[in-house]
Amino acid sequence: MRTFIAIDLEPALKEALARLVESLKRTKADVRWVSMSGMHLTLKFLGETGAEGVSSVQEVLAKVVARHRAFSLVLAGTGSFPQGPAPRVLWAGVERQPALLSLQEDIDRELGSNGFPREERAFHPHLTLGRVRGPAGVREASAELDKRAGSVLGQMEARKVSFIESLLGPGGARYRVISEHPLS
Repeated sequence: MRTFIAIDLEPALKEALARLVESLKRTKADVRWVSMSGMHLTLKFLGETGAEGVSSVQEVLAKVVARHRAFSLVLAGTGSFPQGPAPRVLWAGVERQPALLSLQEDIDRELGSNGFPREERAFHPHLTLGRVRGPAGVREASAELDKRAGSVLGQMEARKVSFIESLLGPGGARYRVISEHPLS
């Protein structure tokens, strides 16, 4: 099964992001927009995980997540990867707060000690809004994102970490929570 570890967003934040995406859709950009129902902040993508791996991840998460306190998760800013005239991903940012960065690093380190490769790239917390399919309208969508680059989109209290299975299908990804692990 294809799995990852994430913080699920509260409905109010999903609604704020849905309004942002609706404004971006008006640009008619050739972008495959992410469904807001499955919107989450990915802390670590694991990929294909067998039954033994699932048990190992659950044990690690139970131990690691309990060491961290709940914290405020702030959505702020917008942008694209890579920057420039041909972005591939449009995103909303998440503030790089010490509690979030510590939690992500701890999860990555502990899973690295349990056979899951550590991330090679630095963690850049963000929420993917859409993936660019072609150049049509992308400049206009980027201009809309630039208008919000410095704005706060909302915040919530992060109280748990979820271990999630991603089910790929013709209508896009669907998600199933395997387990949830409360922050202390």
